[in-house]
Order: sequence, then structure tokens, then C-alpha cells
Amino acid sequence: MTTSGPTRVRWAVEARGLGKRYRRRRGWALRDCSFRIPVGRVTALVGPNGAGKSTLLSLVTRLTDPTTGELRLFDAPVDAPGVMARWAYLGQDKPLFKQFTVAQTLRLGQELNPGWDRAAAERIVRAGQIPFDARIKELSGGQHTRVALALAFGKRPELLLLDEPMADLDPVARDEMGALLLSEAAEQGTTVLMSSHVLSEIEDMCDYVLVLSEGRVRMAGDTDELVPMHTVVAGVTGPDGALPDGLDAHTVIETRVSGRHFTALVRREGALDPAWERSEPGLEEVLLAYLRSPGAPALLSPTAVPGHREESAA
Repeated sequence: MTTSGPTRVRWAVEARGLGKRYRRRRGWALRDCSFRIPVGRVTALVGPNGAGKSTLLSLVTRLTDPTTGELRLFDAPVDAPGVMARWAYLGQDKPLFKQFTVAQTLRLGQELNPGWDRAAAERIVRAGQIPFDARIKELSGGQHTRVALALAFGKRPELLLLDEPMADLDPVARDEMGALLLSEAAEQGTTVLMSSHVLSEIEDMCDYVLVLSEGRVRMAGDTDELVPMHTVVAGVTGPDGALPDGLDAHTVIETRVSGRHFTALVRREGALDPAWERSEPGLEEVLLAYLRSPGAPALLSPTAVPGHREESAA
């Protein structure tokens, strides 16, 4: 809805029926994906290899075009003029010119980006005690990643897209880069969409998730909304090893049986059998269950469900 005065965009990324099929590949890399990501959130893009994560990032960055559906960034078509200036992308290999010094690398960023924030880029480098005259090829993995993030944040993007940015770092460097990412995103108000396989990292850093499996959305939304919808229950199976009928009253995501005992992750649809033991799962446990059970019903929290177009502005 358009009102007098400035509009406020609420959704950084919004997809409706998004799909991508490659002629030389069997099947769809993405199919019928609909979701949205609010502005200002740190979102984890999760899924096994081949789930469609890289394809989605390629669609957002316009490295490839969708076969079906619609993709919008900040309520504008992804290919609209001016949209590219609003995001920055950092791939897993973090390509930088190896013969350049750190200072030359930042100068390149300044020349290529009209809105370059030199102070922010240099602050990130100095915080890592990296000499500006050091060549990129001389840097450690953590230092290389820090310079790459300095380039990304120096652009002052509204949306930062990261493809496994810390996959090659040791635990200490990973922790340091994670803290850097969160502090800079908060400082600049940047929306982050980060692909990662490290679930513990996601639980510590992200407040929003987008889970893909077999090219489809399996889960999306605010972690504080999604996780409390689930309960882990445990009890005794029937004489023939059958699961209790009471589970049928709930949406069962995953079950495991060991001897005469079962454990299940369920979305509660009413009262639970008082004979069952119950516990509250963490985000990592919920994510793993959905990834291991691609046949379970998908779940999107209300914030992740695309609504009417006029909802994008207030």
C-alpha cells in the first residue's frame, strides 16, 4: 500500500513459485520455491549438497535466470535497474588478486563502488592487525577472509550474500570472523543470507533460516517461532514394535526406534500422551530432523509466507 511520505520496505528477498531447470541436468535444481526474508535479519541458508543453495544464490546475484516464478529484492524485480548496487556477494573461494597488496585491494573496491565506505573497510582490516602493504598471497586463511569481508562491507550493501564464507577456517578464525560478521551487519543494518553446513555456527549467528532439500523449501522463518513448535517425545513401542497410535494426532517429522523404545520429533497438534517423556529441541536438532526427513511436511512461519504485494511497504 502506498502512503504519503517515504515508504518502508519490509522484505529483503521475496520469491514466488521460483524454479530453475538446467537443460543438461536431470530434473530441477529449484522448484516451486516461495518464501520471504525480512530486512535486517541474519538468515542461514541450509541444505545438503545438491539441495539448490548455490542455484538460489546464483538467481539472486543474476548469474543465472529463473525458469519459472518471480524473485524480488527490496520489493523490486531482481533485474530492475539499481538493484545490483544494493547487494554484495562473497563466494566460498573468496577470489582476490593474489599479487595485490591489501591497500591495492581496498583501492580497487573504492574505484568499483561509488558508495564506497573507506573508513569501514580500513577499520575491519586494522582490527585484524593486517599490514596494508602485505600481499594477498601472503595472508593466512583468516586474514584473507577478513580482507574479503572488508571489501564486501566497504560497499555498504543492504543485502550481503555469503556462500560458505568460513568453510576453510580453523575454529579460532571461524569464531573471530563470525563475531566480525555480526558486529558489522548490526553496525550497518545489513541483511545477511549465509549458506553454511555448520549447524552450531547457524545456531549462534542466525535468527532466521531457509532450509532447502531436493530443490524445495523445507522450512523457513524466524527461529524463535519455528523451534518452539516442536517437541521431542519418547516412549515404549507396542508388542510388535509398532509406534503408538497417539503419534497420529501430531505432525511427525522424524522417528527413531531402538529396541522397545521410540523417540520422535513432532509438531504438536494438541495434547501429548502423558505417558511419554518430552523435551524441547534446539535449532540444530530441528534442522537435522527436517534434513533427514525430506518427506515430512514443510513448515514456514508467518513471516516467511509471501503475502500480498502491498504488504511490502508501510
